[in-house]
Amino acid sequence: MRFWSKILLFTVSLFLLSCAEEPSTPLKTFKAYTRAIKQKDTTTMKLLLSEASIKMHEQEAKAQNVNLDEIVKRETLFTEDQKSVKHRNEKIEGGKATLEVENSLGVWETIPFVREDGVWKIDKQGFANQIFQQTEENNKRLDDIINQRQP
Repeated sequence: MRFWSKILLFTVSLFLLSCAEEPSTPLKTFKAYTRAIKQKDTTTMKLLLSEASIKMHEQEAKAQNVNLDEIVKRETLFTEDQKSVKHRNEKIEGGKATLEVENSLGVWETIPFVREDGVWKIDKQGFANQIFQQTEENNKRLDDIINQRQP
């Protein structure tokens, strides 16, 4: 009898795994991430983040002396009280993709995605790099303006 219960459990497990729908596009990944935020499901949120994003959050958690889940819950792409999350312009180029998402201030931000193990994941590390690069470019322009005014 024990043997048959193991077989039954194994069969049911395989069936559930085969029925589980993995996000197959960046947009589906983003929608799953949005649902996970609203349900406060940090496990799913972490599964939808790239390896580099998880490493970045782990470093941040260590620096702040908190656990990883705390950082993942706090560092979302939109505010929890935001009623709707609008998106547009999904672009896929090989193993990278982007999706424009409107934040709570009504500003459109480009969210990068990376394909890992056949699944699209949100690349918050890429998002952080993007912000850093924009800041560096803005600082360079400001330096150029300041230097042009000096005799």
